[in-house]
Amino acid sequence: MPFGADEVLIGLACGPDPRTGRWRGFYAVRVDAGALRRLGLHPDQPTSKVAGPAPPEWWHAEAERTAGW
Repeated sequence: MPFGADEVLIGLACGPDPRTGRWRGFYAVRVDAGALRRLGLHPDQPTSKVAGPAPPEWWHAEAERTAGW
């Protein structure tokens, strides 16, 4: 893992759904901004921004179709 133990916080909240009564769990993952900067993923860095147009719609459909192979 590229992050140190002190750079990542993983939280879990769980309880019954008020509508269905079924138990649900929710994770929250927080990563220190300095750790993201090392990987070029911090929002202030140009490498974290979209650099070009999105692939065409057929590309996404083909990727999902072949994902289970």
